[in-house]
Order: sequence, then structure tokens, then C-alpha cells
Amino acid sequence: MKLPDGPKTSPLLQLIQWSNDTLGYMESSTESYGDIFSARLGSNSNLTVYVSNPQAIQQILIGESKQFDNTGNQLFQPILGKYSLATLTGENHRRHRQLIMPSFHGGRLKAYGNLICDITDQVFSKLTPGKIFLARSAMQDISEQVILKAVFGVNKGERLQKLNQLIGSMLEYAKYPFASSLFFLPFLRKDLGRWSPWGYVCHLVRQIDELLYTEIQECRQNYNPESTDILTLLMSSRDENGEPMTDEELRDELLTLIVGGKDGIASAMAWSLYWVHSLPHIREKLIQELDTLGFSPDPVSIVRLPYLNAVYKEILRISPVEIQAEPRIVKSPVELLGYELPIGTILIPSIYLVHQRQDLYPEPQQFKPERFLEKQFSYYEYLPYGGGDRRCPGSAFAEFTMKLALATVLSHYQLKLANNKPVRPILSGLNLVPGDGVKMVFLGTRASNNSAKSSLIAEST
Repeated sequence: MKLPDGPKTSPLLQLIQWSNDTLGYMESSTESYGDIFSARLGSNSNLTVYVSNPQAIQQILIGESKQFDNTGNQLFQPILGKYSLATLTGENHRRHRQLIMPSFHGGRLKAYGNLICDITDQVFSKLTPGKIFLARSAMQDISEQVILKAVFGVNKGERLQKLNQLIGSMLEYAKYPFASSLFFLPFLRKDLGRWSPWGYVCHLVRQIDELLYTEIQECRQNYNPESTDILTLLMSSRDENGEPMTDEELRDELLTLIVGGKDGIASAMAWSLYWVHSLPHIREKLIQELDTLGFSPDPVSIVRLPYLNAVYKEILRISPVEIQAEPRIVKSPVELLGYELPIGTILIPSIYLVHQRQDLYPEPQQFKPERFLEKQFSYYEYLPYGGGDRRCPGSAFAEFTMKLALATVLSHYQLKLANNKPVRPILSGLNLVPGDGVKMVFLGTRASNNSAKSSLIAEST
């Protein structure tokens, strides 16, 4: 049986290399072995194969349920729970996806448009002119408020602040290499009290659960079917048998939405400020396009702007929210790119590597929004939110938030990068985040649309 080649180092050493320099590990493996390579990471005995060939990815996604099973992201089940859409497989995954998708329908998104713009204004209006700030911190503040208010409603207070702090602490802790290894090496998961590595995670999860279940109970007691918050919409959803979600199912899906959106959306928005302010001609073109809508434009009109859409797509190409799609597992022997893959092989479509292909995206490390004005890419060539049945259900919400936040900042405020040093991407969970948080200087408000050109000239001098 001909299997894909790959690194020859031990599984433990490969896991260490992957954890410490994920992109370097992926790039060097692709350079050495091509569009498909095998890897063994940590204690996982199954053959793991990374794929960056669009035709092979198409075969994988089209072959779902026939040749490949969805494995679900079992690494994060201890936190997200067994009823999370991210961890479910098979019929249970299909049922939950049907229950969740109506909450992110295009019509529902309109209700959040003004909320996103208002929160962005609130965060940036508090910045001090002439002072350095971290774009990622500001964008985290925006994404946190948007997500929590969209999920639970706008009239919430201390409980959501506490929930936000706890989830933030968990995400920060997961950034440390040893903490992330706890998810890959199950034998390290020993709850020896809150001061032990895994015990600390369990301590945070217990506190998060207490707050989430309290919110769920209050929503049930004060249920209003006219409410537009996501918790109420999920509570109103019924499957094909007329059954609603249980409290545990609601808990797992709510935590998945918050964790998945909080860090990923914030990082993508921080990357948007970095790239746009690194390239003044792109920023100026965006501002000119935004100015055509006049004063206080409708949020839906903003998100439909063609150049803003091209910039948004290029941001997620060069700095994808997640570096890989959900794994699939081979359930009957299959041939892929000339290799024979046995039952149990884990297949991982690499979003990052596909987006860096020279044949698809000439000069892939250069930021060029025009790519998406000149060509339409297939779902297998451009897949920032994954693909197939595992495509992120909140992708439309993320797109809406990113576009409106960027448009609001550019229309109302003037910023510049604090220095000209390139920002190095690092991995947080499976999200590609800017290594230094993107240091920027807040220059003040934009006086009016008509002064855009003079403001840009004054800033550059």
C-alpha cells in the first residue's frame, strides 16, 4: 500500500514542532513532500494526512458520508461539551446544524447591524489621541460585546461581564504550549485541584457552566418568542420531530458560539486594521468607496460594497480565521492523489496551505484584494471557514461583524501603525493571530467625509 510520505521524527517531537511553530512545520512539510503529507502528532496512533490540493479537497468534501466520516473536533470536547456542533458527528451533528442555522439567517443579521456599528464607535471613541493602543485588544472588546449582546440580549450586566472574563482567561491560558498540549495528550488531564494545570481548566469550566445555566433558566422563565437574541432563537428551534434543545445542548452550543467567535473574529478584525494601514493606497480606496454611501449609511449597504468585500476576502485568505478545516476520517479504503489510504486515516484539509498556493494566488504573501475582483475562486480553493457539512455556521455573522467594524473605524477615525515592523502570525488554539497585537496610534476622529483626502495627507506627513 502506497502511503503519503512525511516527517520521520518521533510523534512526540512532531507534536512539539507543530505546537511551537505550526506554520513552519506545515510549510516545511509541504516544501519537502508536496500537496499531501503524513504526520503523527503525539499519542494519536492513526495516520494523519494533511491535504492542500483543491481537487483532493473537493473529493474529500463531496465524499462526505460515503467514503469519509466527520470526526468532530474531539480535542475540545472537555470544554465545549459532547453536544457542541464542533464535536458532534453523524446524525446528531446534522440535527444540531438544522437547529442552529436559522439563528444566522441573513434576515436575522440585519437586527445586529446598528449594534455592531454602535459598539465599534463606543470602543474607539474612548481612545486617547496620540496614544498607542493594541488593535487586537480593541477588536476583542468589540467582538466580545457584539457576541454577548447578540447571544443574550442587550440588557445584561455583571453576569455577562463575569462570563466574558472567565472565557477570556481560558483562551489566554490555552495559548501556552504546555496548556495546549493538555488537549493532545489525554493522560495529562488530571484534576488535582485548581492550581494544577488541568484542574485550573476544570475550575474555569465549572464557573462558566454556573453562569450559562443561570442565563438559560432565566430565559426559559421569561421566554419571549419575539426576542431576537440568539439564546431565545435557539430555545425556539425545533428539530424535524418537533423536539427542542435541552439545557445541556443549549449550554454547549452557546459556549461554542462565544469561544469560536470571540477570538477568531477579533483576530481577523485586528489583521484587517494591520493590512489596511500597512498599504495606504488600499485604505484610501476603501475610504473613497465608503464615502459614496454618504452620511450614516444603512449597514446592509455597507456590507455589499465590492471593494470592501474584496479586502475582507483577502484578509481571510492571507490570515485565515482557522488554519485547517475539520478533520475527516476514512471509513472505507480510498485513493487520493495516487495514494491508497486505509480505514481510520485522518484527513485534514489545510486552509492555510491552500491559501498560500502560488498557482492559485500569485505572490501569495502579498496582500492583493484585486484577486477577488478579477477571479472567482471555488469552494475548494478558498475556504476560510472550512467546507462541507463542517463549514462554520456563524460565518455570515463573522463577515457582517468584520465588514461593519472595519467600515466604521475607517469612516469615523484616523489611525496609523506604531511602527513599520512586519507583524508575525502566531497560533492561538487553531486561530492565526497577530503576534504583537498590532500596535497602532489613535490620531483622532475624521472630521467629515469631504476631508478624507486632506486627513490622509496630513497623517502621512
